Amino acid sequence: MSRRTPRLLAATLAVAALALGACAEKTDDTPAAGSGQSTAAFPVTVGDVTLDKRPEKIVSLSPSATEMLFSIGAGPQVIAADDNSNYPPEAPKTDLSGFQPNAEAIAAKNPDLVVISDDRNKIVDQLGKLKIPVYLTPAATTLDDTYRQITDLGTLTGHPDEAADVTQRMRDDIAKLVKDLPQRSEKLTYYHELGPELYSVTSKTFIGSLYAMAGLENIADPADADGRNGGYPQLSQEVIVKADPDFIFLADTKCCKQGPDTVKARSGWSGLTAVKNNQVVALDDDIASRWGPRVVDMLRAIVDAVAKVPA
Repeated sequence: MSRRTPRLLAATLAVAALALGACAEKTDDTPAAGSGQSTAAFPVTVGDVTLDKRPEKIVSLSPSATEMLFSIGAGPQVIAADDNSNYPPEAPKTDLSGFQPNAEAIAAKNPDLVVISDDRNKIVDQLGKLKIPVYLTPAATTLDDTYRQITDLGTLTGHPDEAADVTQRMRDDIAKLVKDLPQRSEKLTYYHELGPELYSVTSKTFIGSLYAMAGLENIADPADADGRNGGYPQLSQEVIVKADPDFIFLADTKCCKQGPDTVKARSGWSGLTAVKNNQVVALDDDIASRWGPRVVDMLRAIVDAVAKVPA
């Protein structure tokens, strides 16, 4: 994955949320080879997409969608994935791009279903003229969006039961994580970093909603109170130092090589509560930017960090 500027990263998270790397803790969301499959009746219709039979040649141009497809047992049907689809390891990663989709290159794969997160280059119309069905999985703004997309992909690929199992397991895991959080009289605060140029997220974003579930207060919210930045404002050194967050969560550990030591070395940051209390948390860039089944891992990382602070 080529390195991208934080501004592009912020836009990517807001619009396409295509991922930045992969070395994450694996979950049990991907069924073992040979696991049972649902008996699904076709034709099926989801939104504007109607499939007469189960698709056997799927092209995924979204890392989040790729993870969803493999989690529900549709991995063997995926013949090609985009150049950022690096999880699970067996995903058929190619040089196809979700940022600059090329209709000819996609059509050359002879797919019977294409899954994308954003209609860039008017790719939906281009593929429609070629009679290639396209399902859109736009960047989630809530967990319900994630559940819906997994459910829809289960219907379209002939794996409705597996999709239902995945979403139920996610709901159960998330409920347990939130239930075990200690009760606090005052909320702990946090800063989520997209890049060293200090782009962040607000509570109105999908990422921010996970922190809210963990009972944390976002220091970036005032910077985008009018929503002009789409929930992804750029903060200043002064704002962050003045806010003095209890936690700093880094989603730029691989793309920009940031970590507790680099944060501590920043001018004026060594005195921050998060730094002094060793509460600078290095996240996996991929997990922090995707909205598939591994959102449970993202929430777990947040909850584990919060649980270490005495109530």
